[in-house]
Amino acid sequence: MRLTVYTIEMAYARMRELQELAGRSRAHRPAASPQRARAARRPVAKKR
Repeated sequence: MRLTVYTIEMAYARMRELQELAGRSRAHRPAASPQRARAARRPVAKKR
């Protein structure tokens, strides 16, 4: 049986890969997404 040591450097490299992938997928989103983000921040009128 072979035991692989998972170092902090390996974890950091994997984290950077995931961040890069997330950034790339965010860049390919449609242009409507900033408008949706703005709409989500608007205060909603209270229902009576």
